[in-house]
Amino acid sequence: MNIAEGIVSALADVEGLRPAVERIRGSAVDLIPEAVQIRLIATRLPLPPLLARAAAVVRPVLADTEWAGATLRLIVTDVDAGAFS
Repeated sequence: MNIAEGIVSALADVEGLRPAVERIRGSAVDLIPEAVQIRLIATRLPLPPLLARAAAVVRPVLADTEWAGATLRLIVTDVDAGAFS
């Protein structure tokens, strides 16, 4: 399993967020030397605890990799309409 797959797998444990897969990129995860960017769709609110949980499950996946000290950017690209009910 590569790092991006490990990140997506770890995020499956965070209820209320799901990876936002873009047609052009094909992945919700961008790994660049200085940062790890993850695009997400929120299915619940409020966002701050969901994003904190996402960071908590992703950081261990990055441990012992070249991205261990990278900036983690969690980008919410959309909020599902069901989050407002």
